[in-house]
Amino acid sequence: MPEVPDYRSLIAGHTVAIEMINTGDAGLPVLTRLIGIIQRSIHADGMVFVEYTPTEGRIVAATGAAEWTLGRPVPIGDPASNRLLTGPRCQELPVDALAEELAAQLDGSGIGRMLVARAEIGGLTVGGLHALYPPDTPAPGDEVRTVLSYVASSIAHLYGDQAGLPVHGDGPVVAALADGLAIVDSDGGVRLWNPAAERITGLPAARMLNERLPFPVPPPGQVLDYRLADGRWLKITSGDLPGTVASRVVTLSDVTDQHQRDHDRDLFVAVTSHELRTPVTVIKGFADTLSNHWDSVPEPDRRAAARVIGQRADELARLVDRLLSAATGAGSVGGAPPQPFDLAAALREATADLPRDLCRRLTLALPVDLPAALGDRASLPTILTELVTNAGKYSPVESAIELGAEADDRSVAFRVSDRGIGVRPEHVERAFDRFWQGESGDRRRYPGAGLGLYLVRTIVERQKGWVSLRPRADGGTVAEVRLPRA
Repeated sequence: MPEVPDYRSLIAGHTVAIEMINTGDAGLPVLTRLIGIIQRSIHADGMVFVEYTPTEGRIVAATGAAEWTLGRPVPIGDPASNRLLTGPRCQELPVDALAEELAAQLDGSGIGRMLVARAEIGGLTVGGLHALYPPDTPAPGDEVRTVLSYVASSIAHLYGDQAGLPVHGDGPVVAALADGLAIVDSDGGVRLWNPAAERITGLPAARMLNERLPFPVPPPGQVLDYRLADGRWLKITSGDLPGTVASRVVTLSDVTDQHQRDHDRDLFVAVTSHELRTPVTVIKGFADTLSNHWDSVPEPDRRAAARVIGQRADELARLVDRLLSAATGAGSVGGAPPQPFDLAAALREATADLPRDLCRRLTLALPVDLPAALGDRASLPTILTELVTNAGKYSPVESAIELGAEADDRSVAFRVSDRGIGVRPEHVERAFDRFWQGESGDRRRYPGAGLGLYLVRTIVERQKGWVSLRPRADGGTVAEVRLPRA
C-alpha cells in the first residue's frame, strides 16, 4: 500500500462527484462514484460501503475487486462490526473477524487487509466505508487513513441531505434527522427554525424568522397530521415552553412514508383482489362452459379449455404461495439445509417450469464446466420463475431474455438479463421491498402485487447467498444471484 495517496486523482474525482450533485444526481450513483474515486486514490483493490439498518448491514455500493459483493447482507453481531461501531473512527480490521462466510469469500478473492472508516451523523453510525487490499500489502499510513475518513465524512454529509440516501428507509439516520423544531412567540412569530425544519418544509430560516407558521398548530399535548401543498404529510405536535410567557415549542416530522405505506397497503389489497379475481374468473368461466355445454363443444375446444384452466390454476397457485410467504415471512422454499448441486443442470431443468411465452424468449449461455453451488436446489424453479417473469413484464414482448452463469473462487452466480425499460439506480434496492413497485403508474402499466423480488431475496439469503439488480449498460436490467461455491 503506497504511503502517499494520489491527491490529484482524489480532487479531480471529487470535483466530478460534486458536479453530479449540482446537476441533480443523488443517492447510489454519487455514492458509487465517490468510493470509486477513493479506491484509485489510495490504491485499494476494492471498496465497499455498508449501510446499517437497526437489524443488519447491507453492501449498497461496491467497486473494483469487491464489486461481486453488491447486495450482500452483513451481520451486525460479528467482531469486525462491533469494533467498527465502537472503536476509533478509522481503523484496520482483520478480514477473519468478519462473519465466517464473508471472510472466506474475501480470502478466496485475494483480500487480506481491510481499512474501515465510520460514516457518522448526529453521533449515529449510518455506514462503514471499507478499503480492501491483498494480504501482503504494507499497513496503511496516516495519510491513507485521513483520506478514508474524509470520504466517509463526505458520505455522511450525503446522508444528512437525505437525497436518495439512506437506501433503506428504516436506518438510524432517519430518526436522527426527522424532527424539525420551531419556537413561536406570543404573537405567533417564529423565533427559532432549525435545519431539520428547513429541510422538511423547504422553507429557509431566513424567510421564516418573525413570520407565522405555514401550517396549523394543534393544542398542547395533541397531534395533528397535515398535508402540505406538494403532497407530503407532516406530523405536528406542540407544547408550552417552560420558563417563558405565552411561547410555544412546535415539532414537526415528515411522515409521508407512513402515509404512503398505509396507501400501499390499501393498494396492495386492491391489486391482490384483482390478481386473484382474474384467474378465478377465467377458471370458473371455462369450467362452467364445459359443464353446461360439454356435448356441443368440439373436442379440440374442450382440450384447449382444459389447458387454459390448468395454466390459470398454476398462476393462481403461484400467487397464493407468494401471498402466504410474504405475509408470514416464512415458508419451506429455500429453507432446506444447503447441499452441493449442479447449478447449470438445475437451471436447465427449471426452465421447464416457466410459462410457455417466457420460455420461448429465453436464451441460455450456461458453461458446461460450471462448478457446483451450495444451496437448496429445489428452490431454483421458484427463483428463476420470479426473475424471468419480472424480466418479461418490463421488456418488449418479442425481446430476448438471457440466462447466463459464471463462477469464481468464492461463489457461483447466474444472471437474468433483459432489454426492457431498465431499473433506475435509486431503485435497485427498493425493488426488493415487499409490495413495492417503481412508480405509481407502474401498477397500472405492469400489473402485479410487488412480491416477486422480495421473495427471491428472502429465499436466496436463507441459503447464505445474495441477489442484486443493476441497470444494463445498453438498456435493460440485470438480476444477479450469487450462491456460495461448494
